[in-house]
Amino acid sequence: MKKIDKGVQFVTQNLNMFRCLVDNEPYDHMVEHTLVCPQGHRLDLNKKGSLYFLNKAVNTEYDDSMLASRRKVLTAGLFDGIVQAVYEELPDQPQRILDVGTGEGTPLKRLLDLRQQDDTAIGFDISKAGVNLATQLVSEAFFAVADLANLPFTDDSFDSIVEFFSPSAYEEFKRVLAPGGTLVKIVPASGYLHELREILYPVDSPKHTYQNDKVVQRFMENYPTATQREITYTWEIPSDLYVDILHMTPLHWGARPETQTIAENMALTQVTVNVVLMTYQN
Repeated sequence: MKKIDKGVQFVTQNLNMFRCLVDNEPYDHMVEHTLVCPQGHRLDLNKKGSLYFLNKAVNTEYDDSMLASRRKVLTAGLFDGIVQAVYEELPDQPQRILDVGTGEGTPLKRLLDLRQQDDTAIGFDISKAGVNLATQLVSEAFFAVADLANLPFTDDSFDSIVEFFSPSAYEEFKRVLAPGGTLVKIVPASGYLHELREILYPVDSPKHTYQNDKVVQRFMENYPTATQREITYTWEIPSDLYVDILHMTPLHWGARPETQTIAENMALTQVTVNVVLMTYQN
């Protein structure tokens, strides 16, 4: 089946989950590859079988090279321990899942592969390049380009929301998360990839260390009954992916070029994955 036909099939089956961003009404029918709302506003699926909900193009720092490195490293398993932990937090029954800031889509694919449920899953990101890469995955997930602050989804349309290192828009989450739903957010802890930080930044740099206190505090302010747990494991770096792991995160953006060159020629063999998982039951 062509990607666009697969996309049409998904949207047709789940049309009530999508809303028109012009008048905020749910789309109510499709004409071939086009969603149509009651007021006649139209939105076309593209050839990749995804939807583009932004009014204008957005430039992000996540370029094709960084996303390609991220795809290789995540496919090799860097986040598998995190995905397993998220899997353990979700109900053992079919869910309507929203992956916030899905990037190139591998964590969502891995989560669905673990679940083996008849889930309805949507991943979105503001990065068109990331979503384009996500559509290349062999997955039942549907992908869209959308703005976190103005989600193109109807009220109470998801049973579970997951976030792998994504920013949050809590008012929107509260709108689209159904009663009894689950929200799982992953944020870096102080030890997350600390080996890379220590290579790329001097001791006196604010980027040499990381604290997540403000992010965690903001989440807990919005969801006072949420639970927290810390996850830590060591990941052995495949020798052919060392440069990719340097380039797959924003950590290298602020490093001096000469420091990056030195780092690329080092023989780092493992990194620490250290995150905080926060879970809220609606």
